[in-house]
Amino acid sequence: MPESILPLAAVLTSAVAVVLIVASYRRPNIREGWSVLAALTQFGIVLSMLPGVLDGTVYEWSLQRSLGVEFLAGIDFVLRADLLGLLFALLASFLWIFTSFYATGYMRGLDEHDQTRFFAAFAASLSSAVGIAFAGNLVTIFVFYELLSLVTYPLVAHDGDREARIAGRKYIAYTFFGGGVILLAGTVMVYWLTSQTGTATTAFESGGIGALAEGAATDPTAAQITFYLLITGFAVKAAVMPLHSWLADAMVAPTPVSGLLHAVAVVKSGAFGIARVILEVYGPETIRDLPLSVPGIGEVGLNVPLAILAAFTLTTASIIALRKDHLKRRLAYSTTAQLSYIVLGLSMLHPYAILGALFHIPAHAFAKLTLFFCAGSIHVETHTDYINDMAGIGKRMPLTMSAFTVGAAGMAGMPLIAGFVSKFYMLLGAGYVGGEYWLFAAALLLSGVLNIAYFWPVVYTAFFESEDRHDAKPLLEFPAGGIRQFAGDELATDGGKRDEETELNSDDDSGAGVDSEADYEYAVDRYPSDADVPGGPGGSPAEGDANSSVKTGPETAGTGHDHGHAVAHDDQHHGGPPAGGWTRHSPLTESTWLMLGPIVVIATGAVVLGVIPGHAAFLDLATEIVTSVFDANSLEQLRGPLSAALEVSTQ
Repeated sequence: MPESILPLAAVLTSAVAVVLIVASYRRPNIREGWSVLAALTQFGIVLSMLPGVLDGTVYEWSLQRSLGVEFLAGIDFVLRADLLGLLFALLASFLWIFTSFYATGYMRGLDEHDQTRFFAAFAASLSSAVGIAFAGNLVTIFVFYELLSLVTYPLVAHDGDREARIAGRKYIAYTFFGGGVILLAGTVMVYWLTSQTGTATTAFESGGIGALAEGAATDPTAAQITFYLLITGFAVKAAVMPLHSWLADAMVAPTPVSGLLHAVAVVKSGAFGIARVILEVYGPETIRDLPLSVPGIGEVGLNVPLAILAAFTLTTASIIALRKDHLKRRLAYSTTAQLSYIVLGLSMLHPYAILGALFHIPAHAFAKLTLFFCAGSIHVETHTDYINDMAGIGKRMPLTMSAFTVGAAGMAGMPLIAGFVSKFYMLLGAGYVGGEYWLFAAALLLSGVLNIAYFWPVVYTAFFESEDRHDAKPLLEFPAGGIRQFAGDELATDGGKRDEETELNSDDDSGAGVDSEADYEYAVDRYPSDADVPGGPGGSPAEGDANSSVKTGPETAGTGHDHGHAVAHDDQHHGGPPAGGWTRHSPLTESTWLMLGPIVVIATGAVVLGVIPGHAAFLDLATEIVTSVFDANSLEQLRGPLSAALEVSTQ
């Protein structure tokens, strides 16, 4: 295949932006401008490879061939833009454009501290994500996989308070030391297994690594262990239970980070890695040829335990989401469930199911990013984070809550939204396989109902309840949804009374006794923006400036977060409607365009993917991936139904 600099250029674009962002720390407009320019450039580079990749061209850059440097003994450092890699890279680079605008509005709206560090780490995260997408072998993907954990740590721990530090340490422990080490062990095993056939390699091959299939035939037990090592390493970032708890705790981070974690980079890198393992490391045929012997049951496919775990995760996480009153935590458990849709679709090993799983990567990204953008806008404008405090907020933020409704419908798999198309294919795949796979179809349908159950209360509270007449949320009141209270007591929405939730048992950093459901005090309520540098634009006067003065008294009382927004926002409070109820706003005045614009664009994208998916590159890429993985005989049996299904979905 021809040598191309394009995959390397896509990775380096946002890496170079890190340096430029740090260098422009005194000029916020230029600093954020670098973020947007890098996002546009990176997307342009990735998009330029789309026509060629769809025509069968693979763009590859090799460290050894280009510079004559061997990365490791017998292993090259390779960046390769193929069908699967371009699917992920195109999604991440496109969504980064609008996330850059949104993050600017969010960070400035809350006068966040350490904004330069935030935007630099954000750009580094996207560089790592695109590196994962374009990695040509397991060693290269491991390098970027671990790098992604490191550069996103400052984002998770951004607030700097006790909860943020604990969440950051947990995030690193799970993703870097846990998932990364397990992934490395699996990578070493793949290299060893392939070396048994005389061809040691970790390079991805469509349909599976041929040398690995030969090695698996000689040592099936080692091949089975290797498969689960690789899957477990990626499953950590994909938040598959029981490796999921870091994700909900990471919600202490600013909302643009939550969007990055849930929709653009981190969790998607885990799901993407599982797709690489199933489709291009082992391949469906090799997985079928490695059955497990289960006492009392007999032989089951190597993929069946993974499918069962995914079905359990998507069902259990949906039930847990029912009892979460904190909006971002409800969205976190929703993400845990939705990621397992992807894992379940891939593990069913049917072309329909895999097609649905691959298309669910962008479908979930658009819908979930919309939901997190809406949650962040609500926090910036009203400081409201609990669903129980959102009664009637639809009149204060009509456009935001309308977009939230669109995103929620997509997550539930409602027709005309992207989530319907992907789940339709997965259900179709489960139906065609038949047998015990109908249980997986039932899990998909049940989770869809649960999605409606935990999203509808948010929509209903916002549009159909008033500030003075509303029901307590969440939906469940029995122990699974909170502790039952006596008459006159406040309903326990998250397993305890609100005043109990905000208490911390100690001030140390051990994490013992920390209530993960606490109503977190955001660091944005305590720290000013780092753009406020002496002598900088919008900053305080430089030391020694003749015009500098220190004012005291009522005029400067509360000069922190609340005072800074006395002009920008009309709701001077922390949580729930202000005295007298919400002020009615038009869609054009409810928030800044830096946040409303991305919300509208991403929500529209979710609708476009649901109404005309055949005109979006993502479905074309997913279809070509399935075609490249399965042999002609397998596809010929499905060509008629598959063509009919594609025709229906594109009309």
